[in-house]
Amino acid sequence: MIRSFLTFAAWMVAGAAVARAATPDRDWPVYLGDAGGTHYSSIAQINRANVATLRPIWTYHSEKGARGGLNECNPLVVGGRLFGTSPFLKLFALDAATGRELWQFDPFADDPGDAFRGVNRGLTFWGKGDEERVMFSAGRYLYAIDARTGAPLRAFGDNGRIDLRRELDRDADDLNVYGTSPGAIYRDLIIVPTTVGEGPGPAAPGHIRAYDVRTGQRRWIFHTIPHPGEMGYDTWPKDAWSSSGGANCWTGLTIDHERGTAFVPTGSATFDFWGGDRAGSNLFANCLLALDAATGKLKWHFQFVHHDLWDHDLPAPPVLCTVTRDGKKIAAVAQTTKSGHVWLFDRDTGESLFPWEEKAMPASTIPGEATAITQPQLLKPAPFARQVFTEEEVTNRTPEAHAAVLKRLREVSPHRLFDPPSTRGAIIYPGMNGGAEWGGAAVDPDGILYVNSTEMAWILTLVPTQDGGTSAGASLYRQLCMSCHGLDRRGNAAQSTPPLVNLRARYQVAELMTLLQTGRGPMPSFGHLEAAQRKSLARHLLDLESSASDPVVSGPPAPRPPVAATSPYVTTGYNRFLDPDGYPAMRPPWGTLNAIDLNSGEYLWRRELGEFKELTAQGVPPTGTENYGGPLVTSGGLLFIAATKDRKIRAFDTRTGEQLWSADLPASGFATPATYALAGRQYIVIASGGGKGTSGTSDAYIAFALPNPTPTPVE
Repeated sequence: MIRSFLTFAAWMVAGAAVARAATPDRDWPVYLGDAGGTHYSSIAQINRANVATLRPIWTYHSEKGARGGLNECNPLVVGGRLFGTSPFLKLFALDAATGRELWQFDPFADDPGDAFRGVNRGLTFWGKGDEERVMFSAGRYLYAIDARTGAPLRAFGDNGRIDLRRELDRDADDLNVYGTSPGAIYRDLIIVPTTVGEGPGPAAPGHIRAYDVRTGQRRWIFHTIPHPGEMGYDTWPKDAWSSSGGANCWTGLTIDHERGTAFVPTGSATFDFWGGDRAGSNLFANCLLALDAATGKLKWHFQFVHHDLWDHDLPAPPVLCTVTRDGKKIAAVAQTTKSGHVWLFDRDTGESLFPWEEKAMPASTIPGEATAITQPQLLKPAPFARQVFTEEEVTNRTPEAHAAVLKRLREVSPHRLFDPPSTRGAIIYPGMNGGAEWGGAAVDPDGILYVNSTEMAWILTLVPTQDGGTSAGASLYRQLCMSCHGLDRRGNAAQSTPPLVNLRARYQVAELMTLLQTGRGPMPSFGHLEAAQRKSLARHLLDLESSASDPVVSGPPAPRPPVAATSPYVTTGYNRFLDPDGYPAMRPPWGTLNAIDLNSGEYLWRRELGEFKELTAQGVPPTGTENYGGPLVTSGGLLFIAATKDRKIRAFDTRTGEQLWSADLPASGFATPATYALAGRQYIVIASGGGKGTSGTSDAYIAFALPNPTPTPVE
């Protein structure tokens, strides 16, 4: 009773503090907070002194409690309404003060069989006068939805949506093109990022396009794989534009409205791990592009990786910031990388504000592959992730784990920077998921950048596409499916890739052939295959006997219709380097949070992010975990981040990195938090989705606020 009274009294005091510190209404109207992608808010009602009393104030179940799927959405808040998406890509609007649903839009309501089981990381809001629209991608479509009613705006594109496979200046109707990150608004344009195929099969080009927000008409396009006569054409084989894919912006982009510049990060060209058919440095893959936002014309660019063979996409939108050099303020743009670096450029000129050099790198041993002779190496700031996996870095968690990892490490190629993929096995470190990832970095007005990082080694092993003695279906599986689903077809839970075993309980040959034709969710369409090839692949996946239309290959491949744009090598899949108990193969930390002063390039602090509770219980200091989703920084001196595998959201002191608060989530919060103020109260909201190899998923959005005498949780 005494404890209850004291708790109630504390709530009363905190409630009075909220009233005294009442703050004006403040929105979160743009993905990651503002057009510059800073992840920063000037709201300071929640601060270092009171954050320990933060508590859940409402919870919204976007799928009405259904499980499954992923939720990585950074929601928007505009005019008292919170807009977000569910794990199954339903768009919704809530009363941002209570979590009460206002409306919900299901893009797949008319065609459930076309339901997309991918991810959505955010939304775009545009308003002018009486017009308000929310724009988001679901599957291959970009939708325009009335923000007041949740109804499609039929004047936009084709009855409220546009097909992202169209208007690429190349036929991509049978290829995979969809959106995971939101577009960016410049005046009456929406500039759209897209995800395309990355495997050895044919892939769409990742050209950057801008559309009229009212009509859906394409207004400009920038060819990231240059056409004849365009800059960069000579960095590819002749006519590569007609068949090569990738070089796409999948992460989202940022806009400098004052300069009229769109800063666009791009990913690698396809195939990710073999480039014998794309000799050259491959502009404009792996670049930060500064484009005229009104016309799409190139202002400047910087390429971070030449002829990428390591899936070193630029993993996050850049952030706009101001730094001081020799007493002078400089408008800058900062770009984090999967390799664990933060580059800083003058926004006007593209000049690097920290020193770097081109450094000689090892050559490939794979026939037909020609690696780049040099790669750009940043000299400052120091990387926020380890760069080389040596025997000294092998885990010492247990003697057995140490011995097993050391044995495996000695079986693969000794690790070097930019070690090319090989049939022996190459270490990719930092891994294919970073270093930095799509959550990106936050930056405050003083030029302090905050970035979370994963410390994880991967083993990449190439295998020949053709293997004597296999059927045509098995050969097609190697070419098209193995890099995602693995040599044994058991999938990869950590990558949310399902197994392809025991399919006969769910599919007949004809049904599987149809699925291969159309694709579904993140699974691309294999519409480029002829019917006989799709039948061979379907029969292989169903473990059926060979038939006349599924010839056995012995020695040289039997004659059959070619598979367009395939590679002579594929990989055995996306394989994390783990010890026998499933923990990372290197010594901790396995996940970190870093504060870097961009004015000087020096670190202010660095600490682990996340823990494995079972290891902590054994007396192991917190190790950090693999992490996805970015930080939120406020002028209250706080950094909020979920991102970890341990189902926590935390708050840290931005000056010291000290943890000041944490709360449990129903599933891991692999998303970036948002903050807003409404009716004098500041809220922190996070999508708690789970997945990615963790136990359990959730459809919950949870809002936290300082307590008051009459909390109003909403389920």
